[in-house]
Amino acid sequence: LGRTGLEVSIVGLGTAFLGIRDPNQAAKAYSGGTGIPAEGDLGVATVHAALEGGCTLIDTAPLYCQTRSESSIGRALRERPDLAAECTVTTKVGQLFEGVDHSREAVLRHVEASQRRLGIERFQLLFIHDPMGVPMGDVLGESGTLGALRKLQREGVVEFVGVAANEPETNADYVETGEFDAAVVPEAWSLLNQWAERRIFPAAERHDVGLVMATPLERGLLATGPVAGREYLNRRYTADLFEHVGKIKTLCDECGVPMNAAALQWCARHPLVAATIPGARLPAEATANAAAAEVEIPPGFWRDLDPLVRHWDVAIFE
Repeated sequence: LGRTGLEVSIVGLGTAFLGIRDPNQAAKAYSGGTGIPAEGDLGVATVHAALEGGCTLIDTAPLYCQTRSESSIGRALRERPDLAAECTVTTKVGQLFEGVDHSREAVLRHVEASQRRLGIERFQLLFIHDPMGVPMGDVLGESGTLGALRKLQREGVVEFVGVAANEPETNADYVETGEFDAAVVPEAWSLLNQWAERRIFPAAERHDVGLVMATPLERGLLATGPVAGREYLNRRYTADLFEHVGKIKTLCDECGVPMNAAALQWCARHPLVAATIPGARLPAEATANAAAAEVEIPPGFWRDLDPLVRHWDVAIFE
């Protein structure tokens, strides 16, 4: 993972929807709405399934499921210390479901609360979460988020610091500073979206920033192919995009390559990308994602896939 030297599996576990049985509740969980029906036992089982499948990276945040994701992960790690020993758990600071606060004092409180929920005293890596709309100088200043994380570094509470912005332009702004060891990058790298090539990859290469790519399956579209009547969170896919993804699905079927394996491994084939973190609500999803990392894909498939890899207008991704 870049200059951190951490070794992680190419497919990790994203936990924004952990333990939510009903997929229609995903949007509420994502936005931090109240009354999210995340099930603790189901979340724990999903974490165990990912770890048993070979995932060694779990990404979470206090925002996810109103802290329930962190609590489920903490319980899962306590119940399976053998699996926990091989795993890197990363969480984020600066945003809770109550709102955004990138002040030094708030960030220190965020870390203390995450320590309790996760049962982790020392973090290998913490990310600044979604600093969009906050003056960059405030976030990077001594009295802001980065100042708090540098303090925690000096105290040995955190080893490395990163940035995780849901908006690619903001992510690029922060990666370009050279201050960060790693970045979680959503909405910028998939078979349908190559925005990261514009600014994020050049900056990451220049500063040896480790990259973890989120949303690699485009809310499930690149796991199953088009499904009639299905809604995709934060997406407004067009008919011609669905037709194009159908061609990718046909190629995968003809070659006997699971579509999720093609999508996830394609992301990780880039030399700057250490890992992908597709989200999983349920154990079966976590197992399928983990298994995708182990599928042997012949070189000829990548040659056939290459003409189908294209960037779609960013307006498609809301």
